[in-house]
Amino acid sequence: MALAETLPPELDNLARQAAASLGFQLWGGQLLRQRIPMTLVIQLRRADGGDVSLDDCASCSGPIGDAIEASGLLDQAYVLEISSPGVSELLQDERDFRSFRGFPIEVHRRDAEGVESQREGLLLERDDDHLHLNVKGRTIRIPRSEVLSVRLITPSED
Repeated sequence: MALAETLPPELDNLARQAAASLGFQLWGGQLLRQRIPMTLVIQLRRADGGDVSLDDCASCSGPIGDAIEASGLLDQAYVLEISSPGVSELLQDERDFRSFRGFPIEVHRRDAEGVESQREGLLLERDDDHLHLNVKGRTIRIPRSEVLSVRLITPSED
């Protein structure tokens, strides 16, 4: 049995519905069965894209916990942890690309010929067609269709 597992579909759906009723989105969830008692970790993001505060986590804990208890989906003792996903290395949505302008990133891409490569630089922006990087003072434009992933990095020293 895995130490941490994703939420079973019924529990995932319940957590999504409870979070949505409070103005949040379920960003992730795990059951940590190796802990005594078992720990249920629920990560939330604000539906409006705003930051999740400690007070938000505290105010969601009761209603989400009540919904889980009422469902009877967990038949053993557990601890409920509500948190925000924090900062991920991977930039995925528009909010991430706005928030991390000027930060060092690594772009993993596949060009039109199918050749994969990586490029480091400072994130300038992402528009509808391109990802714009500052590489040693030059602006580099990478077509969005070629971008496989973008992640925050600690810049290499050249």
